[in-house]
Order: sequence, then C-alpha cells, then structure tokens
Amino acid sequence: TREHHALHDARRALRQHFGYPDFRPPQRRAVEAVLSGADALIVLPTGGGKSLCFQVPALLRSGLTVVISPLISLMKDQVDALDRRGVPAAYLNSTLSAHDVAARLARARDGAVKLLYLAPERLEGGAVLDALSRTGVSLLAVDEAHCISEWGHDFRPSYRRIGAIRERLGQPQTVALTATATPAVRDDIIRQLALHRPTIVVGG
Repeated sequence: TREHHALHDARRALRQHFGYPDFRPPQRRAVEAVLSGADALIVLPTGGGKSLCFQVPALLRSGLTVVISPLISLMKDQVDALDRRGVPAAYLNSTLSAHDVAARLARARDGAVKLLYLAPERLEGGAVLDALSRTGVSLLAVDEAHCISEWGHDFRPSYRRIGAIRERLGQPQTVALTATATPAVRDDIIRQLALHRPTIVVGG
C-alpha cells in the first residue's frame, strides 16, 4: 500500500540522516499520521524524539515545512544539528539582519531549504508572512504547542495568533507537538489551531 511505501521511505530517511534503525512505536504512529496528510496532535515526553515526527516527513515531501518554535537557542541548535546531518534547514529570529532574513526567505522560495524554523512573533510582521504565503507552506509544525493554551504552562500570547496565521498560509496540513498536555490543554490546542479531525498520538 501507499502508506507502507511511505513508512518504508521514512525509515530509510531516518537511517540515512539521523542514524537510527527504526522509529519507536509512538513515533511511528505520529510519522504515519503526518505522512497520511492528516492534521495531528503529538504528545511525546521530552527526549522522546518529537522533532523526528515532522523532520523525517519534511524530507520526503515536496515543498517547505515551517516550524514554529518559541526558543531562539533551541531553534539554532536544531538547525545546526540538521545542517550537520545534511538536511537543508534555516531559522529566522531577531538576531538576524533584514538582509539575512530576506536571503533565507529567498532560499526557502527556491527550494534550497526544506525546514524553516521561526518564533511565532516573526510571523506577526506582515513581510515574512507574505513571503511565506507566496512561497507556499506544505507542512506547518507547531512545537511546544502547550504555549497556545492559557491552561498550560509557558502561555505565550503570540501563540494564540497561530490559528489566524495558518489561515493566511492557506490552511496547510498542521502538526502540533508538546511534551505535556492535559486533556483540557489538548482540546484547547486543537480548537485554537482549528485542526481538522486530527490524529492524536500520546506516547508514554
């Protein structure tokens, strides 16, 4: 089946770029959900390999994956690690000049970047959002998605606006990821992002 082929390709990309022989069971369910084209909410503990659940599918699909992440230091670490593994990734944050931002957006438009990391605040400036909606976003990954909920810890008001941003981007397939979320926070994430019949994966 097509799903079987997709998972086979995902395992190959996992071995080739990340050096792991296979996904853990909750990771596999999450990757299958993302590969199927469905919206998804993924709750995996810290150290459970959440990032792989969107990084590997991003490598297998055409188009750009945009990753919303709240921490500048984490973003840079992830992009540096991806670069070392031969995965074309970049980040946009407040440490970059306007010239650097424009150059990275141009690389994303030309297909030279597969994964583009940014803080939600960066999307509130219209220029970046306009550029991304022109480029087209094939997958939107919202990391630390509990930040969207007033019932979660680390609430960030800019996360509340990701739903509207997603609409401006043409409602791309969206995967929300977090390490911890009570059922109330999960429901809030789904509602705030307007996820369409999402697959929910909770790993212990």
